[in-house]
Amino acid sequence: MSRSAHPAGPRYADVMPEGHYTAPPADLNVLDPRVWARTVTRNTDGAAEVGGLDVRDLAEEFGTPAYFLDEEDFRARCHAWRDAFGEGADVFYAGKAFLSRAVVKWLFEEGLNLDVCSGGELAVALSAGMPADRIALHGNNKSLEEIERAIEVGVGRIVLDSFQEIVRVAHVAERLGKRQRVQIRVTVGVEAHTHEFIATAHEDQKFGLALAGGQAAEAVRRVLKLDALDLVGIHSHIGSQIFDMAGFEVAARRVVSLLAEVRDEHGVELPEIDLGGGLGIAYTSEDDPAEPHDIARALREIVTRECEANRLGVPRLSVEPGRAIVGPTAFTLYEVGTVKPLEGLRTYVSVDGGMSDNIRTALYDAEYSVSLVSRTSTAEPMLARVVGKHCESGDIVVKDAFLPADLAPGDLLAVPATGAYCRSMASNYNHALRPPVVAVNDGGARVIVRRETEDDLLRLDVG
Repeated sequence: MSRSAHPAGPRYADVMPEGHYTAPPADLNVLDPRVWARTVTRNTDGAAEVGGLDVRDLAEEFGTPAYFLDEEDFRARCHAWRDAFGEGADVFYAGKAFLSRAVVKWLFEEGLNLDVCSGGELAVALSAGMPADRIALHGNNKSLEEIERAIEVGVGRIVLDSFQEIVRVAHVAERLGKRQRVQIRVTVGVEAHTHEFIATAHEDQKFGLALAGGQAAEAVRRVLKLDALDLVGIHSHIGSQIFDMAGFEVAARRVVSLLAEVRDEHGVELPEIDLGGGLGIAYTSEDDPAEPHDIARALREIVTRECEANRLGVPRLSVEPGRAIVGPTAFTLYEVGTVKPLEGLRTYVSVDGGMSDNIRTALYDAEYSVSLVSRTSTAEPMLARVVGKHCESGDIVVKDAFLPADLAPGDLLAVPATGAYCRSMASNYNHALRPPVVAVNDGGARVIVRRETEDDLLRLDVG
């Protein structure tokens, strides 16, 4: 999608996009396990359940819209990633996907590390008891205050993103009498097969120091000259929502070539490389993401092969799954407000949330699934567009979906795979109140991020 396109995507108010599916699924009542959290099922009444709890009861207790997060699924995915990479590697959960104190505690208990990219995320991590040496600090423009706090508390690594940041981090570390472990983020010239706005490894973007033109090599030279910095490795991140490992293969080859160059020029073999995250998840039944063990095996083989070719020892590998862990574990529950058929086009279904709780459809042209979850239906399928209640024509939750033709106000719809970025990027557009995040586990539910109130809004407005 070009930068000049409408933010809701091409033909946002027209007929079905070319190349999109044209036939409804065989059974609208089926909840595809590829896109729903692991404990989501339908009960004998036809309503969906998560963690053994009926969504109708959850809606009554916690209201809508609301995010419901399957804690069992989250922990299982943490365990799968940790087990896949084993003791010889590090798994850093990318906190930008979704972060709360409960999530930090789960990560700690499941043995994962944490990647943060702001002072606020660092504050949440520390307040929930994550040891500082298991935290990495990212960001392309870290403030002096953020750098100082990170070094004071002893974060395990700071990822350097510019020549200016090398100086800033070194200056603060020296002033505090500390030697800070750092990595250098490099852009490797690989554009992952993903949306233009979330592909981050080609040269024309804000992150990192380019391999092309020698920027990255110069950054290494500068860091190695500074006693206050301990250069432990190279960091690369090639994009988001990636299904194809080919981009990682090219990135690893170029990163390892830099390691060989560092060894030959400076006599130093850097002990770590971080290949970032960005692994895709299933938003629709057409998506087919790889399993953590397959990803781990492929990355190890790629890195080992390239190191052997360059006569290097194999460095310790790090990865940063965020969406791949939390994304599939949550869904957003909405109540239908109006149903508006447009003759010859589609039916517009308005729900009580919208772009304030899920901006990704408008921002990235993202695709989602949606299902009627308060009951089953034998009605014919209708082509629908699920939209929000905001004063914006691009306020679209699900662009094109098939829903039962007897859909009515008061029905509950759920959009799966909203664990990543939806709450993190939520806003108060139209002074909407951001929804709560409710953790569900083994027949119990508890709020881990409460719903905003009008008092919250007014408290910030000092008049």
